[in-house]
Parts: sequence; C-alpha cells; structure tokens
Amino acid sequence: MATTTDTNGVTVASGSKLGWVALSISRILIGFVFLWAFFDKLIGLGFTTCRSKEEGSTAIDVMCDSAWLSGGKITEGYLGSSSGPLGDFYSGLGAQRWTDWIFMIGLLGIGLALILGIGTKIAAWSSVAMLALMYTSHAWPFSAGMTNPFVDEHIIYAVAGVGIVFVELQRQAVGLGTLWRKLPFVKNYAWLV
Repeated sequence: MATTTDTNGVTVASGSKLGWVALSISRILIGFVFLWAFFDKLIGLGFTTCRSKEEGSTAIDVMCDSAWLSGGKITEGYLGSSSGPLGDFYSGLGAQRWTDWIFMIGLLGIGLALILGIGTKIAAWSSVAMLALMYTSHAWPFSAGMTNPFVDEHIIYAVAGVGIVFVELQRQAVGLGTLWRKLPFVKNYAWLV
C-alpha cells in the first residue's frame, strides 16, 4: 500500500483510488437513506408514508393525510409502537409534535451533509445519536421483527457512517469536502469539517 505525507508531516496510507471512491459512494448512499426518509415523510413517497393499505395494492397517494406537509404526525406511529424497557418513554415522546420537527431537521441535515461531503463530522455523530435512539426504541434483544437479536441496520449504519467519515477526512474522492475544508471559517473551527 502506498503512503503519502499530509500537510502536517504525518505519513498516511493513500490506498487505491477505487477504495477512496467506494468510501465516498458509501457515505453518499448512507446520506441518501436519511434524505429519502425525509422526503418520504415530508410528502409521502409511498414507502413508509402514503402507501395504500389495501391488500395487494401498489397505489401511492402523494400528500396523503400521513405526509408531514398535510399535517401528519410522523413520529407518533413509530414511537407509539416502541417496545422494550424504554417503550413507555418513547411512546410518550411520539405524541408530542416537537419530535416531528427535530426528527425531520435531523433527517434533512444528516442526509444533505453526507451526500455533499460537508459538515460530515457533525452529520456522523448526529446520525449515531438518531440511530441509537431508533435502535433503543424498538430493537431490544428478541423484539418482534428482528432478524438478529442484537444487531440491526441502525447499528450498522451508525458504525459504518462514523468509520467512513473519519477515514475519509484524509482524502475525500467524491464530494465538496475538499473545497469546504479550505474555507477560512471551517479551518478555524475543525468541528465543522
């Protein structure tokens, strides 16, 4: 594996171009998971919001009553079905409208940051917090619907997202991160990277 020296005189592994591109694409795909969830909840794209309830139907009713822009309470259903030791706590949160705002702002911010490659440190840690909350609200060992009693996609996305972002800080193959890091205010506040 080839090595290179960064601007601070630290020797880092350069790896292969394909590897760096694959990391960037993985970051973008994880961001797209968040951004898609945002738009699905916002207007109802028919995957978890606004799909016809009729057996065998594939009809999608964009802007149905469940869509956030139509007044739908998007966290109520998910949090209302919480299970495990924290189930009552999460169910109570689901009935409060402010949780919709925090959830939607989080989905949009994390999705855009990861897709664009800017503010990725904040996005990575924010995604860990959001995914951990989602995991603890439903995915306790042996809960209904789990295919593994301990690990589900929330844990995998959280760990992969942080790993990708912090490795990619060395060299981002796809995205605006390289340009973003050159901005004076980003140089002064490393947490904005």
